[in-house]
Order: sequence, then structure tokens, then C-alpha cells
Amino acid sequence: MHIMFLTDNFPPEVNAPASRTFEHCREWVREGYKVTVITCAPNFPKGRVFEGYRNRLWQSEEIEGIRVIRVWTYITANEGFVKRILDYQSFMVSATLAALFVRGVDAVVGTSPQFFTACAAYVVSRLKRIPFVFELRDLWPESIKAVGAMKESAAIRVLERLELFLYHKAAQIVSVTHSFKRILTARGVDSNKITVVTNGVDMSRFKPLPKHVELIRKLELEGKFVAGYVGTHGLAHHLETLLEAAEMLQSLPGGERFHFILLGDGARKQALKDMAVERRLDNVTFVDSVPKEQVTHYWSLLDVSIIHLRKTDLFTAVIPSKLFESMGMGLPILHGVAGESADIVRTEEVGIVFEPENAAELVEHLQFLQSNQQAYEAYRVRCLDVAKRYDRKTMAMKMLAAVTKLKKRTLYSKAHT
Repeated sequence: MHIMFLTDNFPPEVNAPASRTFEHCREWVREGYKVTVITCAPNFPKGRVFEGYRNRLWQSEEIEGIRVIRVWTYITANEGFVKRILDYQSFMVSATLAALFVRGVDAVVGTSPQFFTACAAYVVSRLKRIPFVFELRDLWPESIKAVGAMKESAAIRVLERLELFLYHKAAQIVSVTHSFKRILTARGVDSNKITVVTNGVDMSRFKPLPKHVELIRKLELEGKFVAGYVGTHGLAHHLETLLEAAEMLQSLPGGERFHFILLGDGARKQALKDMAVERRLDNVTFVDSVPKEQVTHYWSLLDVSIIHLRKTDLFTAVIPSKLFESMGMGLPILHGVAGESADIVRTEEVGIVFEPENAAELVEHLQFLQSNQQAYEAYRVRCLDVAKRYDRKTMAMKMLAAVTKLKKRTLYSKAHT
């Protein structure tokens, strides 16, 4: 079976969509399936093409058995709504055209969060007469409104109608959360065609590691209790809460023992750095995105992992991928996200949930974990135990089953017509 996957993020980019897609496709190839990924020149999040690549009409390479076709797009940084829409739409057009030259495809997958990629997958499915699978990673355009990038308008209503159209036209929807499935079902989408495949963790990469000695020395972290955030610094993440917590700790007795690391890039990063300078936060270190093979070196510096999203009802339905990576590294989690992901943290006992945007509560839990070694160790052990159930290979096989059953259904239909 030949599976085509359309995604605008793919390695060497290191964000969550790129990692999930690559790790799933890699496992499918290992199982003997043929996989072609259509993506763009790697440039996320700074909008600058990575070294060794060019923004060309067509370039092809092979990564661990996966055929990767990169197409031209309008490239911009991960900021500015209009420019990002142009980026998304250019990929939609280029990916659709490129897909027409790939032969022998049995199913096409289009992944969100933005659904212009799913639009391309739908068009390709119609032109090639093959099943269309919608991988739902975010409720877009609802998330646009949630972070304040757009307000309710005629344009939003058009996007919402397009969103619902794609849900109904998809032969299969692969949702990353059970909450998304419930929301879609309430909107009239057939629940029988929705399969939940949560994010997971590549256990071969994310595992307990000794602290990286050179980085400890370079970042002057000797003797510090290090709390870290690894990921996109965007509107949705409201990382101002972490800086507020850092400021509180500076004025508390014993607060000098704590240090924060924020690794990644995004639309809010410069504003956050400016805020840290303005408040004279010498207990916060910002690190730019690093190559994939170096990410775990920085994870190893952490004593606890902080996960945080803006306080809004929409984000109660999401499960940040960092949750699983934190567990794989054996790092107790301070979880500032309400809803389904918070339920996982509580039920699995892998960390402590705090109210989103509540810096005082974050400080309280940081102090508790730093001073209570018994509780800290219990969370760490639970993280390592629970992570095994979210191994990326297991998740990849579950999604593969959802895709391959469409092939069987198509063959059956042809045999009886």
C-alpha cells in the first residue's frame, strides 16, 4: 500500500507536527508500506530556509525510507496572520499540483492544525479517486479566535463552513484527543469514522539522561533546580506566566536556587525576552531552537517540565505533545492546562496541575517539588512507567490501522460493483 502524507512541517524542523508525522511515517515504512510525504522547504519558525535547502518548485530526498518531496511556498516567519495565511495557501496549491505527479497512491492524509493542507488532501483524493484521511491536531479556525488573532466575522464563518465540509468529506478522521471527537460528533460528524490516536513519545530518543555537563557549565546552572519549557513561544502559550513566576521567586527566601529555561522560537519570543530584561530576571535563560539531535541535551538539564497554555475553554480539549516527551525523560510535570490533558496528569500521577495563568500557584508547586524529594521521586517513577503506554510506535500502528482499513474497504467496493 502506498500512503501519501501532506504536511507543511517535517524534519529537520523540530516542532510537534514535524516529529509526529516523521515518526509515524518511519514506522509505516518499517512495516513494509510505501510512504511519500509532500512538504515545503524547512523554515519553521523563523521563516528562513534551513541550510542545505532551497525554496524551489520541486526537490526530492529520502529520509529513513520515506520519499520526501519539497515544494515551493511563500515563506514567512511564524507571526503575522495575513502572511501566515498566504504561506498556508501557497502550500495548498503547490502540494496539490505536486501530488498529481506521484503515481500509485492508495490513500492521502492531510494534517492540521491549519486545514488548508487538508483542503489539498481532499482535492487530491477527488482527482486520484482515493480515500482522504483528515488528521485533526487542532480545532482551526476556533483556535484563531481563542488566541485573539481574529474576531468573529464573515471570514471566520466561511472558514468554519469549510472546516465542517472537510470533516464530512473525509473517509476517516484521526483525532489527537477524545475531546475533539466529542466536539465533532456534537456537530453532526459520524463518530464511527473518527479514530483517536493521541500524541506519544519516541522512546528511543526521549529517555532519562544524566545532565549535560558542558551545558550545565555554559548556562551556569550548577546547584540550580531547573524548571523548563520546551516548545513554541506563541500567543497560545502565554509564557508570560513563567516570567511572572520567575520574578516572584527572585524576591522569596531561597528563590535563588531556582532557574527557568525557555527553549524554542515563536511569535512572542522577542516580547518575552524584552519583558525579562525589563524586569531584570537573571533567573531566566532563553535558548533558540536547536537541531533535533541536540534537543534531549537540553531536556536533560531540567528537573521539572512546565507545560502551559492560555486560559481558554478551547484548550481544555487539547493534549500538548510535550506531556509525553516529559514523561519519557522522567521529568515530573507542572501542568498549566485544564481539561483532558490535566485529567491524564492527575490520573496517571505524573505531576501537578495548576491553574493556567496563575503564577503564584506555579511558584508554590515548584517550591514543593524542590523541597520534597519523596514526592519528586514518586512522580519521576510514574512518568517513566506511564510513558511506555504512549510509545510512538504503538500510536503509529493504531493510525496505520485506521488508514489501511480504507484500502480494504475500497477493494471490497470495487469487487462488488
